[in-house]
Amino acid sequence: MAAVDIAYLTEFDPLWSDDAKSAILNPETLLFQNVAAYQACIADCMSCSAGLLASDYAFWCAECQGMLYPFIETAAAHNGGVGTSVLMVSKFMAKMHRQLMLWGYYGYKGLCGKYPMPIMKKSQYRLQMTYPIPETKSCKSIGQTEATWQAGREFPVNGEDFGYLIWRKRDCCLL
Repeated sequence: MAAVDIAYLTEFDPLWSDDAKSAILNPETLLFQNVAAYQACIADCMSCSAGLLASDYAFWCAECQGMLYPFIETAAAHNGGVGTSVLMVSKFMAKMHRQLMLWGYYGYKGLCGKYPMPIMKKSQYRLQMTYPIPETKSCKSIGQTEATWQAGREFPVNGEDFGYLIWRKRDCCLL
């Protein structure tokens, strides 16, 4: 029998399921609930769809999936199971960065070890669907449109839950 290590359960996190409590810990959420912030996400979605990487400067956006803020379990709009599940994974990773449970590992600061990164850099991560139908040919950047690969990946009964393998970029030094 193998040991199971569950490092974090959202069921026990009161901030993951409550807008008001999450806003106390992340007051900048209120800054991003406006039309200008959403328009920046649209521009990022268009550039990401054109083949460019997700912008780390628009840290409040998950580009084509929507807004990362607030860091809660709900989405403003349900755009299909695949798109919404990618958004939830992105929101959760951004939340873990804010709580310093995930750290930075790349760039000059990350050459010889990890460093605190309270604002997630989306360019550090890639996502690869593992369930219900594995994506075996490539991995997707956070914010990349799912319109090109979501077809046939959501189906009734067994295809309504999703699993992802998260790849993290890591720079290292030779001592």
